[in-house]
Amino acid sequence: MSTKPSAGERLRYWFDNWMSRGPVALMALLGVATVAFVVVLGTIAWIVLTLIRDDENLGDDSTGPLDLIWRSLMRTLDPGTMGGDQEWPFRIMMLIVTIGGLVIVASLIGIVSGAFDSKVEELRKGRSRVLEQDHTLILGWSTKVFPIVREISIANLSRGKSAIVILADRDKVEMEDDIKAQVGDTGKTKIIVRSGDPMNLAELEVANPHTARSIVVLAPDEADDPDSTVIKTALAVTNNPRRKEGSYHIVGELQDPGNLEAATLVGRDEAHWVLSTELISRITVQTCRQSGLSVVYSELLDFDGAEIYFTEQPSLVGKTYFDAQLAFDTSAVMGLVQGGKVTLNPAADTVLAAGDLIIVIAEDDDAILLAEPGAPDLGVVSDSVVAPATPESTLVLGHNEGLQLMLTELDGYSTPRSRVSIVADVEQPGFDGLVNLDVTFQRGDPTSRAVLDALYVHEFDHIIVLAAKETLPAQRADAKTLITLLHLRDIAVKKGADLNVVSEMIDDRNRELAEVTQADDFIVSDQLISLMLSQLSENKRLTDVFDELFSASGAEIYLRPASLYVPVGVEADFYTVLEAARRRGETAIGFRLDEFARSSERAYGVTVNPTKTQKRAFAAGDKVIVLSDH
Repeated sequence: MSTKPSAGERLRYWFDNWMSRGPVALMALLGVATVAFVVVLGTIAWIVLTLIRDDENLGDDSTGPLDLIWRSLMRTLDPGTMGGDQEWPFRIMMLIVTIGGLVIVASLIGIVSGAFDSKVEELRKGRSRVLEQDHTLILGWSTKVFPIVREISIANLSRGKSAIVILADRDKVEMEDDIKAQVGDTGKTKIIVRSGDPMNLAELEVANPHTARSIVVLAPDEADDPDSTVIKTALAVTNNPRRKEGSYHIVGELQDPGNLEAATLVGRDEAHWVLSTELISRITVQTCRQSGLSVVYSELLDFDGAEIYFTEQPSLVGKTYFDAQLAFDTSAVMGLVQGGKVTLNPAADTVLAAGDLIIVIAEDDDAILLAEPGAPDLGVVSDSVVAPATPESTLVLGHNEGLQLMLTELDGYSTPRSRVSIVADVEQPGFDGLVNLDVTFQRGDPTSRAVLDALYVHEFDHIIVLAAKETLPAQRADAKTLITLLHLRDIAVKKGADLNVVSEMIDDRNRELAEVTQADDFIVSDQLISLMLSQLSENKRLTDVFDELFSASGAEIYLRPASLYVPVGVEADFYTVLEAARRRGETAIGFRLDEFARSSERAYGVTVNPTKTQKRAFAAGDKVIVLSDH
C-alpha cells in the first residue's frame, strides 16, 4: 500500500533532481541561498540597530534597511569590512553574517574551481568533434600507429596541408606525447588525437569518420581477441545509422585467417583486410630462401623511395608489355591492369589496349615519364640455365602461431625429401598436410649455446629465428632473438661458415641492435604490417597488387644470380637485363650487389628501379630482382 510522500521527502526529491543538473544549477541555488541569508540577517541587523540607537539617527540613510542589507552582502565577500562596527549587538549580528559569508564564498569557490577543473579535464581528453575534411582516420591504438603516422606523413608531403586523426580509448595527452617521442616532425601533416572508444557510436562521431579519406582500424596489442575488436570497430563504421551515402575506404588487420569471412561480411566491398600472421609467415619463408627479399619488400611498401603507381599512357596503346618496359628509363614496369584485373609479369607479347593501366615502380608520380625506348645489347645476354632444385635443410629456432603457416608455405617451395628441424621450448605441436618436408622436433632453449652447438647449425641451408610474440612482451621476445643471433654469429665465425639466417623482430627499434649479429634479413612484423596498411589506406587499388604479390599463386619476387642474365664482369645496361629476363618469362625490376649485403647504409646492396641507361658489371654473388611465376 503506497503512502503519501511527506513534505521533507518532496523537498529532498526536488533537491536531488536540481543537483543533478550540474555546477551551474548548484551555483544558482547557492546564489538564492546567499540572497535569502543576506536579506534576513540584514533586516534583523536593521531592527537591532534601530532599537539601540537614538531617534535622531534613524533618518540617516547609511543605516536604512537597504543599506544594511548591502553592507551585509559586502561582509559575506570581504570579512575585513567589519573592523569599524560599533555597538555589541550589531557586531554580533555582523559576525554571524561574516561567518556565513565565509561558508558561502568557500562553497562558491569550490564549485567554480571544481567545474573549471572538470571542464579542463574534459578538454584534455579531447571530446570536441573533429572538423577536418579528407583526413586519414586511425581507429584504435597499438605500436603500429607510429610507423603508420610516419609513413602517411611522408605520403602527404605532395598533398599540402593534411591531417591524421587518431581515436583510441587512451589518455589524449599520453598519446600525443608518445607520437611526438616516436615519430617526431610530421611536416605539413597535422596530428589530431581524440580519446574515446571506436566501438561506441557516440564517441566514434567525435572523429568525424564520414568525411575521412580513409580509415585504418588497429587492434590493441594487449587484447585477448584482437580480431573481434577490429571487426566490431569496422561494424561501428559501416552500420552506423548516421553513415554517409557513399562508400568508406577501410583497411584493417586480422591475425586469424578464420575470421576473414566474418570481417568480409561486416566490411563488404568497403573494407580491405591484411592477414598479418599469414603475410609475415609467407615473407619469412620466401626470405629465408632468398637473402635480401625483406629489403625489397620494405622498399616497395614504404613511402620513402620507390613506390608502386598506376599510369595510363595512350601513346603505348597497341604496343606490347615488353615495349612498355623499354619505354621508361627511370621507372620499372611490373604489370598491367586490363579490364579491371591486375596481372603482374604478364606475357611479354601482351598488347596494351585503350584504358589499360601500367603498374610501375617510380620515385614519385611526377617521375613517371616516357623516354626513348632502350636497345638491349643482345650480344651479352647470358644463356645460362638454372640448376635443378635439390632437397634442402632448414632449421627453425623458436615457435609462434605462424609456424604451421610457414611450414605449409615452405612445403610448396621445397623438393621432396627436404627436411626441417624445429627447436623450441614448448610442447611438441602437430604439423599437418606436409608433402615434401620431413619435420623433426626437439624441445630446447634456442638461446642456449649448448643446444645450438649440438645442432651443427652450419650444416643447414637456411635458418629461421622466430619471435615468441604470443608468450612474451615485445622487448623480451626481441631480446631472446638477439641472444640467439649473437650465438649464431659466433658459431659462424668459429666454423668459418656463411650462415643464411632470417630472424623475426617485433619492434623496429631493435633492428639496429640486431645488425651487429650480421643476420641476412630481419622480418620486422609490426613494421611490415604497418607499411602495408599505410599503402592500402592511400591507394585502394594496391589491394589487388598485394594480393597477387603475396599469394601462393601468381607472380612473386625472386632474387636470382645475375650470371643467369648477363655474364659476370661484363658491362651491360639494365635494358639488356630486361631482355634477358623476358627470355626467361620474367620481369626485371632491380638488383642486389653482394659486396654491400651487410651494409644498412647501402640498403643491404638492394636497388629497386635502377636507371636503365647506366651500365654496370655484375660480380659473382650479385643478384637480379625479378617478378616470376615460378
